Amino acid sequence: MRVIREGLDEDAVRELAAEVARRLLPGDVVVLAGEVGSGKSTFVRAAARALGVKERVTSPTYQLARAYEGSIGGRRVFVNHLDLYRVEEIGEWDALSLEDYLAPDAVTFIEWADPALGLLENPTLIRLEHESPRTRRVSIEGPIAERMEC
Repeated sequence: MRVIREGLDEDAVRELAAEVARRLLPGDVVVLAGEVGSGKSTFVRAAARALGVKERVTSPTYQLARAYEGSIGGRRVFVNHLDLYRVEEIGEWDALSLEDYLAPDAVTFIEWADPALGLLENPTLIRLEHESPRTRRVSIEGPIAERMEC
C-alpha cells in the first residue's frame, strides 16, 4: 500500500505530518528518505508537535539522536528523532544503541536510515522529493499508509 501526495508546499507538508502523527501507535518506526533540503526535519518537527512535544525539536545531525516526551491518545510516549547521516554502519558495539530508541513506549523517526534498515522491523517509509523549489511530492509506504486508507 502506498499513499502519494503531490504539489505540497511547506504548510501542506506540515499538515500531512500531523495527519501521519494522528495515526501513529507506540512502537512505530518511521524512516524518512529524501535528498538534503527535501523537508525531512520539517516533517519530523510537525509530527512531533502533533504528538504534543512542547520542546523545540531540532535536527540531531551531530548528536545522532534526540528524545522528547509526547503522547498518543493521552498515553505518554517518547518521540525519538535519529539522524544517521554521519553513520556508515551500526554494529553491536556502537555507542548508538538502536534498541534503546525502538522501545514499545516510543515513536521513532529516523532520517538517513540506511545503516539501520536491516535492524528495523516493518517501518513506515516516507519519501520526500523536490517537485519544484517550493513544492514536494511525498510517498508513504508501510503500516501508516495502511492506516491512512482506513
